[in-house]
Amino acid sequence: MGNLLLGGNRDSSNRPRRGWLWLRAGALLVAGGVLGILFTSIPGKIKRGLRELRSPKPAAVATDEADLRRQIESSLRAEMEEKLEHELAAMRKAGDVATKKEPEPDKPDTEEAAVPVIPSLPGVVSDVRLLRPGIPFKTEIKFDKGGIASKERVDAASYVAFYQLSLRLPAPAKTLAELETSSPMLSKLLPGLPGLLAGAEVSAWYGKLYDNKVARVRRDATLLSEILSKHNFFDCETMLNLRAENGRRIFYLQADMDVVSDGSDGDRLPEMPEAIINSAYYQPFTSYAWPKKGTAPNPIIAGWERRIKDAEKELAERTTLAVRKKWLRERLAYLKRGLADLKSRSFLIAEYDPFIVVPVSVLAAHNDPFAPQTGDFALVIYGDQIYPAIVGDGGPSYKVGEASLRIAQQINPRALSNNRPVSDLKVSYVIFPGSRDAERSAPDYAKWRQRCSELVNDIGGVGVGYALHEWPDTLPQLTPPPATPPPATPP
Repeated sequence: MGNLLLGGNRDSSNRPRRGWLWLRAGALLVAGGVLGILFTSIPGKIKRGLRELRSPKPAAVATDEADLRRQIESSLRAEMEEKLEHELAAMRKAGDVATKKEPEPDKPDTEEAAVPVIPSLPGVVSDVRLLRPGIPFKTEIKFDKGGIASKERVDAASYVAFYQLSLRLPAPAKTLAELETSSPMLSKLLPGLPGLLAGAEVSAWYGKLYDNKVARVRRDATLLSEILSKHNFFDCETMLNLRAENGRRIFYLQADMDVVSDGSDGDRLPEMPEAIINSAYYQPFTSYAWPKKGTAPNPIIAGWERRIKDAEKELAERTTLAVRKKWLRERLAYLKRGLADLKSRSFLIAEYDPFIVVPVSVLAAHNDPFAPQTGDFALVIYGDQIYPAIVGDGGPSYKVGEASLRIAQQINPRALSNNRPVSDLKVSYVIFPGSRDAERSAPDYAKWRQRCSELVNDIGGVGVGYALHEWPDTLPQLTPPPATPPPATPP
């Protein structure tokens, strides 16, 4: 149980975050306006995100649409609330800096020292540092001689800042040689792959992924906010649509691997650490869900009921501001919808179940025959190992390469939600669109492996000497309830 983590944060970089010094200096100037905006912007951003990610065609199965909508809302809400915390922390820090008094200048020792002099001219002052790990940030301040201060103060050209960010958009890998640059064992593990690549097409989702990255960078850079890291900008080597001779479709993705630690299921895991139960950030849902079968309540319910009670209490207080009340009503609606799901449905558990994450925008694309759907079977290939899995969750639309904590720790035992198992673009995700079961149910690892074996045989099979990994069931064994004694036989 110790591996279940509080975060569930999809942008799982283990590197410290840094802001820009000149942004911090101006934070106090906008603090008053920002505070009002922060408490009102989250619900609107979530609603806009839902409209943007909604598929142009209705889902074939109503439960799928409900799962996606809930997952999108949870993802966007978590992202907005995390950003809120960072912005508030930045403003508090800027406030601490601003309240410190500047040291008084030394008094002149002689009358000669008190004679005013013309300010010295530093010329050009340059600096190079890392804005975030991997992004060199070059600054240059140029000082020129000017006129008197009263005139320079009103001249717009006397105090000007320029900012330029240069990025290169990567080309997708398409040939076996390019793919094996990162994963040299591919053709040995999947001997049918070279033939499949002969007719490969770059997926339209590759271009859309980088469109989303560009839009995010443009938004954050324009606001002088913390931008997407270099690691997460270059997290995808390729996305390919492949088709076997028998018509079997394959969605091939090569990327790195981040960790997702979401999920809950009272039927299989009725007890979880208090830190997770009480966490406001842990996501108990996954896109893959099924009707609850047992009577044991989901352990997350207790924490959500407490948060509902606290929110209702704050909402009833007269001193609560109107903008805060509006946010609380939105929050309560979300918590109550989630609570109903926790009582009636079961979800995957990232620590125990082998699944991968696909952007929610792709999961919602029911009109694309190559787009993976929730529940589709998949292979995760790293080094000389092949791991069977399913598509179990939806992630942000601007990044790829995520797997459950179970898969991540099988590859690297030190993996955690803030410590990715694979940083290089060496992981292949082979997904079989349209392969999902007609009805969802609790994970059956042996059945999943058998189904993945059948699907990989459709594309040439596994290389000689290799086999699909076998996932043992590591869930804590539940103690069966005591047997009810038979009724006494009358004499």
